Amino acid sequence: MQGLAVKIQEAAEFIQSRWATKPRVGLILGTGLGGLAAQIGQSVKIPYGEIPHMPESTVESHAGQLVCGILAGQPIIAMEGRFHYYEGYTMQQVTFPVRVMKALGIEILVVTNAAGGMNHQYQLADVCIIEDHINLMGDNPLRGKNDDTLGPRFPDMCQPYDAGLMELARTTALELGIPHHQAVFSAVTGPNLETRAEYRFLRGMGADLVGMSTVPEVLVAVHAGLKVLGFSIVTDICLPDALEPVELPKILAVAAKGGERLSRLIPKILERLG
Repeated sequence: MQGLAVKIQEAAEFIQSRWATKPRVGLILGTGLGGLAAQIGQSVKIPYGEIPHMPESTVESHAGQLVCGILAGQPIIAMEGRFHYYEGYTMQQVTFPVRVMKALGIEILVVTNAAGGMNHQYQLADVCIIEDHINLMGDNPLRGKNDDTLGPRFPDMCQPYDAGLMELARTTALELGIPHHQAVFSAVTGPNLETRAEYRFLRGMGADLVGMSTVPEVLVAVHAGLKVLGFSIVTDICLPDALEPVELPKILAVAAKGGERLSRLIPKILERLG
């Protein structure tokens, strides 16, 4: 059985055979947020199914391809659709693309997701800059024998989201007039949404948002020595005493509105990276 490092190298070499540019930024686009990929110029699109060892996305709203090119002057590789633990993949499979993007040369990982908002101050389609997270997924992509060539056995998580990038995101959002918050994101396994009692529990432990992704990718990014910037779009309001059944078409519509905001914000941030 091939080791993880060998699989990473084989996937990276295949992508390099289709797109020879070294990317500086990796971008993971969550549910309903694929519109940003359309802004990537000189793009090369590679379906996940063609890349060695890459899983295939089974979520309807995820395109399932890498988009490689230039965005706001930065060479970028974007995942148009991610993988989720609830799809039946292992944590190592879910985070495999982050390893591959690191091998290709990225220095910064930008992660986005659609999330439920549990903070009374939040409105639908608000942009949240993730400042910290809580892992409630019951698993960890770093579990198992550690490969020291990929990262340290015990990566420190005192600041998983880069302070400088968060400050740049805040000032840029203010200048663009984009409603935004700083938030703590909690990650659960899914695919079911939470009960009223679970929302109360999550809010009581300090979470502003809840979703089914992102944290595994961030853990691996930190392990790999990448700087991380994270965003959530509030796609449903999860207040226990006013809870209503969620309808996927409505979530996608709200995600698209929030995605339009991120489609203005993220390129401006990349432009200012220097």
